[in-house]
Amino acid sequence: MTDNFTFSIKSIALDENYHPADSTRITTNFANLARGESRQQNLRNALNMIDNSFNALAYWDNPTGDRYSVELEIVSVDMNIESGANAFPSIEVLKTYIVDHKTNERIEGIVGNNFSSYVRDYDFSVLLLNHNKDKAGFSVPDNFGELHGQLFQHFIHSAVYKDHFAKPPVICLSVSDNKVYTRTENQHPVLGFEYQPNESSLTEQYFQKMGLQVRYFMPPNSVAPLAFYFFGDLLNDYTNLELISTIATMETFQKIYRPEIYNANAVAGARYQPNLKNQDHSLTQIVYDREERSRLAVEQGKFAEEHFIKPYHSVLEQWSANFAL
Repeated sequence: MTDNFTFSIKSIALDENYHPADSTRITTNFANLARGESRQQNLRNALNMIDNSFNALAYWDNPTGDRYSVELEIVSVDMNIESGANAFPSIEVLKTYIVDHKTNERIEGIVGNNFSSYVRDYDFSVLLLNHNKDKAGFSVPDNFGELHGQLFQHFIHSAVYKDHFAKPPVICLSVSDNKVYTRTENQHPVLGFEYQPNESSLTEQYFQKMGLQVRYFMPPNSVAPLAFYFFGDLLNDYTNLELISTIATMETFQKIYRPEIYNANAVAGARYQPNLKNQDHSLTQIVYDREERSRLAVEQGKFAEEHFIKPYHSVLEQWSANFAL
């Protein structure tokens, strides 16, 4: 299988004219914005929020707050399992670029940011739900997330990844509403104060199988910590502008999708528990259907089961058993 197990990458600009491809998970945050009557205004507003957030954080030598703008690229990764077979849409991530209008430079940012995966939908919305159906307590299936983690690491270490991207990815997610986060004394000039969770979450464990570590930081001007998943050394492997591009992009999406947490009117204190029922928050001028997003996650998980997990079950099982980096 290894010889025929390859990846291909394609990319498209995420701008106000963006239309989701047929293979894009429609629950992905940028794809959800690009649908319906308000699609162009949604995208325009979101991109404007990202630029404003970036300039607020990159304030040095930027007296008018408009030196920079952020360009986003959607990176779609297809898996080719058998020669000549249809490629399966594996993951989608975002790549940031920073445009410096003072120097007329276009600076490469960070790849990752958002993380979209049909196999993850299958794991959480099909496999995990079925495993816990009609059970009194909650439990996790054996080897939960292992195949997904191996597929992801295989891609990150592939020649295709190295040909396209200079640095490992950083993925930025929201914090968990059933964990308590405590502020530490560690403060980074861009990432802000570091927070520590009271216990590990299932998401942490899932991403750990992808080879990723996690740290939680609340950047300046933010009201809640963000979860940063990364390889290597988050604080020293990336420049300030690279980190700011990820913060500005992903906090903007979180303000749209999790306004109760990231657009709250009160700032997280030294001890913080996110609350998705918090009424004291502001809404952005962006239309978004959260209920549809939850429902569609199940449909997308079933799509992965039908087109990937079941047809290639024995091949994937054999490959996973022999997996080594």
